[in-house]
Amino acid sequence: MKKPSQNTQKIISIILGIAIPLALLLSAVRLVLTESFVRLEYQTPNFPADSYGMSQQERIQFGPLALAYLLNNDDISYLADQTFSDGRPLYNERELSHMEDVKELTQVVLKVWYGLLLGLSITAIWSYQAEWLQEFRVMLSNAGKITLALLAGLLFFAALSFNAFFTGFHSIFFEGDTWLFLFSDTLIRLFPIRFWRDVVFVIGGLTVLGGTVLWRVFRDEKKSS
Repeated sequence: MKKPSQNTQKIISIILGIAIPLALLLSAVRLVLTESFVRLEYQTPNFPADSYGMSQQERIQFGPLALAYLLNNDDISYLADQTFSDGRPLYNERELSHMEDVKELTQVVLKVWYGLLLGLSITAIWSYQAEWLQEFRVMLSNAGKITLALLAGLLFFAALSFNAFFTGFHSIFFEGDTWLFLFSDTLIRLFPIRFWRDVVFVIGGLTVLGGTVLWRVFRDEKKSS
């Protein structure tokens, strides 16, 4: 394989500066989209109890099922058929409609993540076979620093005003007020604001960790070569 020109390498470096922070972020998102995380979150100290009487056991039962719907190939009946112990539907129509939107977004995010991982893997193999691995390492180190800068800004904003951050996120990805619910609705009872605050900071922390590893590891290798 032919080694890319200097101009091509500059273009690749710019692309990696965008792709790698996004890949790290989405990798952290995927780690959070697991039943283990949901169960662990419900058992964290001082996690708020449901003022409408849903027990922790019910949360542990129903929360992972909501997550499973986002990742499986079933239609909305997967959630619509779920009921409380007294036979009442677990979700109302507004909640079910929102979960359909969330599933659509989740599936797109996962496809983007898979595509990024594939593209980065191909680029890494190309850099090895065409003997520009050292340049690729420098690009990884730089992308790690870019990741730290971007996430520092996002986490600072989230820490400064999480409600504004949360509202801004939903305004970007969902139409109108379709994501707003009553405190008595099941989605709020299963996933209170504390849950989402923890999700954001865990994702941010994992992404910062990934960016730091890229920056430090490949920076050190570059200096020692």
